[in-house]
Amino acid sequence: MPRPEGQCRGANYREGMQIGLHLPDLTYPDGPAALADDLTRIVVAAEDAGFARVSVMDHVWQIAVHGPPEHDMLEAYTTLGFIAARTSRVELLSWVTAVSYRAPGMLAKLVSTLDVLSGGRAWLGVGAAWNAEEAAGLGLDFPPLAQRFEMLEETVQICRQMWDPTDDGPYDGTHYHLGRTLNVPAPLHQPKILIGGGGEKKTLRLVAKYADACNIVDGPELEHKLAVLRGHCETEGRDYGEIEKTVQVTLDLDDGVAPFIATLERLAALGVDSIQGKLPGVWETERIERFGREIIPAAAEL
Repeated sequence: MPRPEGQCRGANYREGMQIGLHLPDLTYPDGPAALADDLTRIVVAAEDAGFARVSVMDHVWQIAVHGPPEHDMLEAYTTLGFIAARTSRVELLSWVTAVSYRAPGMLAKLVSTLDVLSGGRAWLGVGAAWNAEEAAGLGLDFPPLAQRFEMLEETVQICRQMWDPTDDGPYDGTHYHLGRTLNVPAPLHQPKILIGGGGEKKTLRLVAKYADACNIVDGPELEHKLAVLRGHCETEGRDYGEIEKTVQVTLDLDDGVAPFIATLERLAALGVDSIQGKLPGVWETERIERFGREIIPAAAEL
């Protein structure tokens, strides 16, 4: 299905709809002792199958939609570094980093390090954070929501400045004060920034102002949310087509290939550029291989 006029992706994006693999559930049948081997098999299979990117959650406890808090969860950037060492092509990101969990200077350094050691494959996925329970449990910062949104904007500004090899000057914001934004080595490329969430007044405004990609829930309001984003782009003087529109979709073929491709066609008709999704039973890598054979080539034609 052709992409509607005015909804073509920016020149920096690949043709067709991209499919990424999200790894939110790390409780696999063989347990933590086999987790390193399981992750290696999964990400190698995903790369071989043609998945565009691999993401992990930035949580320290499992979240309710995937299981009880006691289920296995790994720290995001350690895990992405592990995945980087076992792959060579897939892009890598946290979907999405809780802005209040790390100082922005350190976050920029983490993503820079991932980018250099992965050969230029790192993204920053970031959001205003929401899981007060895990933050309280581990003593992580979790200020009020309005402040977290202010911190989110300043964090993006700091990351952009630290990833610019020509600018190591200070940063003086409301919540963060950096005396010198020195960051050596610089990323091999400036990592793309994905801001997660569909809030119409704050989140999508920040997407229009700063982000390379957004992530909006696939639901009845998706078309409306994209229209709101377009309006913010007009206000900010931003080309709407420059922003990659992503949604999260469960990569489940239990109902067959045709219905799943129909979902992709529906999303493409709305201007969605890529999906990122959990694949049930992902440790059974034949499920990944099936996506490579039956879905990813079809998605590339959308």
